[in-house]
Amino acid sequence: MVDAVMEVNSTSTKAAAAQPSPPLLRVERVSKSFRQRDGTLHALQDISFDVAPREVVTLVGPSGSGKSTLLRLIAGLAQPDSGTVWLDGERVTAPHPAVGMVFQRTNLMPWRTVLDNVLLPAEVQRGRVTDADRQQAERLLKLVNLTGFEQVYPRQLSGGMAQRVVLARALFQAPRLLLLDEPFGALDALTRERMNVELLRVQDMAHQTVVAVTHSISEAVFLSDRVVVLSDRPGRVLAAVPVDLPRPRTLEIMGSEPFARLTGEVRRHLG
Repeated sequence: MVDAVMEVNSTSTKAAAAQPSPPLLRVERVSKSFRQRDGTLHALQDISFDVAPREVVTLVGPSGSGKSTLLRLIAGLAQPDSGTVWLDGERVTAPHPAVGMVFQRTNLMPWRTVLDNVLLPAEVQRGRVTDADRQQAERLLKLVNLTGFEQVYPRQLSGGMAQRVVLARALFQAPRLLLLDEPFGALDALTRERMNVELLRVQDMAHQTVVAVTHSISEAVFLSDRVVVLSDRPGRVLAAVPVDLPRPRTLEIMGSEPFARLTGEVRRHLG
């Protein structure tokens, strides 16, 4: 009898372990439009997808498909006309402290050092900076390979280094969800590829969940666990392409047959 109970308990434990964790982010039938002088611009239509904890999901689609608008809805910076955005089971109705966002423009304060730029959220939220804040900022600068640049000013940084400062500043608030809106779009191709490798390294070490927008199919496949493909305006989900490439990823994988197959699949969905 005891053996039978132990066997049932063991089976139940294995079944529970096999079940996927609930999504951190759920976008549920979201639509968004904007009023203009000559009528209504329909940006998004009936968008639905989930993002699991520690998953990297990228959004790709034609220009004007509503990718950045969708990111703003997820961040709580705007509200959908219909549908709901859920973060960890709670409805998103305003900017959420558990969400960090990185834009294409670095928007660093030129009169503040690298360290002081990373510490800016502490000053804004609490009006002061503690020793623990400084230690955390220094740890994050080490994480993004900027140790030794703490007292440097933004004008002295390359584009890639400036984006790493912005990434460290976003991580300073320990967000559960990191949103990236074409953060490397202004960089040259070589620096952009290196930043993709750097982003995945940081994402893995920080156990970060990421939703990113990009116009580059190859970048989307390289970064992602899944690529969500949006249609032309109004943006609708055409497909969610799982990316089964091994991690950690290096740039060499971009020359492989599986990588070519996946980029081809995303491209076919885009027509």
